[in-house]
Amino acid sequence: MPDRDFAIARAERYFDDGTFLDDLARRVAIPTSSQESDSGPALAAYLADEMAPRLEKLGYRCIIRDNPKPPFGPLLVARRIEDPALPTVLTYGHGDVVRGQAESWREGLSPWQVVREGDRIYGRGTADNKGQHTINLAALECVLAERGRLGFNSTILIETGEETGSPGLAEFCRAHRDELAADVLIASDGPRLTPNRPTIFGGTRGAMNFELLVDLREGGHHSGNWGGLLANPGIVLAHAIASIADPRGQIRVPEWRPSTLTDSVRRALAGCVVDGGESGPKVDPDWGEASLTPAERVFGWNSFEVLAFRTGNPDRPVNAIPPSAIAYCQLRFVVGTDPDDILPALRRHLDREGFGNVVIAPSRSSTVMSATRLDPDDPWARWAVASMTRTAGSEPVLLPNLGGSLPNEVFTDILGMPTVWVPHSYASCSQHAPNEHLLAPVAREGLRLMTGLFWDLGAGGAPARRARAG
Repeated sequence: MPDRDFAIARAERYFDDGTFLDDLARRVAIPTSSQESDSGPALAAYLADEMAPRLEKLGYRCIIRDNPKPPFGPLLVARRIEDPALPTVLTYGHGDVVRGQAESWREGLSPWQVVREGDRIYGRGTADNKGQHTINLAALECVLAERGRLGFNSTILIETGEETGSPGLAEFCRAHRDELAADVLIASDGPRLTPNRPTIFGGTRGAMNFELLVDLREGGHHSGNWGGLLANPGIVLAHAIASIADPRGQIRVPEWRPSTLTDSVRRALAGCVVDGGESGPKVDPDWGEASLTPAERVFGWNSFEVLAFRTGNPDRPVNAIPPSAIAYCQLRFVVGTDPDDILPALRRHLDREGFGNVVIAPSRSSTVMSATRLDPDDPWARWAVASMTRTAGSEPVLLPNLGGSLPNEVFTDILGMPTVWVPHSYASCSQHAPNEHLLAPVAREGLRLMTGLFWDLGAGGAPARRARAG
């Protein structure tokens, strides 16, 4: 008789006998850097030669479609419909990665080759996102092998443009809403709260990048002849930034201060400790909103960051008052912050503070991502906690949303479904840097957790189906 423990044992063997590393190595070897203009053939090959054949063997019907926004990469939709009366689960992953940066990897490592050293599995995409969706697809395969069926309908969406802002994904989902309709999204991306504790998050913070510019005159002027007579744009811009956040980084723009740190969110975050692992940075205890815990600051609040600041020529400074200064900034924001009012609110604030000469411009290279959140008391959140507790023997961390950003609004707002994310990485995985890696113990546990979760979903214990958005 099919057995949950036997299915989980299959997942353990898949990791222990090296098959997981073989699958991951084959996928990492395909250089799917969507940030490179010549990556089109590799992106197409990842879907057509690697993903589709594997899924077709599992009984999925696969269709690869062009991106609605040429020349960006294609998308794969794979569907296995067992019974229309059963719940349907949408699973998402992205096959593209950031630039390899091969010249900057440590000696003995390459972005396009999987190398295991101790608990670390190195390679571009091991953590973001090839390793994560490899775990989830293998878990589905383990359930199928043990039970002979999933016990639910499964749709898998794999895109190839997430690292360039998911161009075309929203349009694609609007055009194929019926095909992608599901009761819940269950997917994996991003980091756990701590490396040694399973984590669930139900959404993401939004992100908006923008520029602040002070341009006062043509050309620089000698600081001996004109110092004290000409306004210095670097100083003006520094004071404008200081009006946005105080000396410990607390936000001073009223509309940027959230009002949605609810009791259920506070309960979920109580006791959560943010830990990037032994190689990660330590939390600065005196930075951020003073009345909040570190977990509340990163998962329940907004954060303003200055990503870069330039005035004059930093590489070759001269004794001249520069003509202009520019700062590249970002607001990470939670549900309850109106994205359409972020920049207008900043304009009003700077005008009140006397900085009418500071120009605000949206970033020309970044996509605005909306904030999403699944209430920690939602039935799908509580169901996922119960399943993972049964598998792990201890309760996972439940976060209302991740501190980072993903195109999750496509699933919550366009497709109208609750979202459950189970990350299989950790915060110090170097996912966008040289030496990206996945932790072997986290990957193995992720296989166990996802197999148990998919098993339970097919055993008839899922939350009651709710009306889908029309």
